[in-house]
Amino acid sequence: MRKTFPERTALITGMLLAVLGSLLPCLWFVLTSLKSQIQVEAIPPHWWPDGSLAFYRSALIDHQLLNYVWNSAIVASSTTAIALVIATPAAYALARLRLTGTPWILGGLLCVAMFPHIVIAGPVWQILERLGGLNTHWGLVLPYVALTLPLAVWILATFFKELPPELEEAARIDGCTAWQALYKVILPLAAPGLFTAAILTFIYAWNEFFFALLILTDPAQQTLPVGIALFQGEFTMPWGEIAAASVIATTPLIIVVLLCQRGIISGLSAGAVKE
Repeated sequence: MRKTFPERTALITGMLLAVLGSLLPCLWFVLTSLKSQIQVEAIPPHWWPDGSLAFYRSALIDHQLLNYVWNSAIVASSTTAIALVIATPAAYALARLRLTGTPWILGGLLCVAMFPHIVIAGPVWQILERLGGLNTHWGLVLPYVALTLPLAVWILATFFKELPPELEEAARIDGCTAWQALYKVILPLAAPGLFTAAILTFIYAWNEFFFALLILTDPAQQTLPVGIALFQGEFTMPWGEIAAASVIATTPLIIVVLLCQRGIISGLSAGAVKE
């Protein structure tokens, strides 16, 4: 049904307000990162910065931001790789094997993912303490993998269901084993789903704060969210350095999502439309 002019105007206005409301905090942090200390402390506030890069230099050098970036890159990359290696065959089995209660299994996975972090924090900490995983990157990767697996399995299982089973049958006739059919035929076709699961897993591990704060108390091992939150000033809160560090931490994710948004949308919308 075609919308009237007032309806289109109201819709566009609502969309613009929603976008502006979402981007305004980000824009304020970007502007703050480019201000001088005098402008940050000025009352009334200065809206337009003078273009100073002092806060970026302070965040990178004085607060050793690159160390936090490196730690986050290790944890997020390891979490993504391990989660995909485990989730891919699990999702393929759920999509292809005629198991009784497959919808219940997928629903149970999502229920596990919905548990509040504070509920499982104590057991996770005790297990890692006994394993010697506190203040180690692998000790943080383990709970991250457990928390991201349900979403990864759900996305991949939905995507695998959209691929016709005849592809595997043809590959088996040509002499492929089940594993060869999976990684030679199915995985290339399921690239959008794999990419979506990888991106969402990486973003979660990159931004997660609670478990990183709980498990990593050594500043040399801490990830970006914890490192930025614990920035300390001499007399006041270093808002300029925090803003600059937040911009540096967020920019790579924004670039990746903007460049790959078609693949992400394709992976998330798999199974949404039936012919």
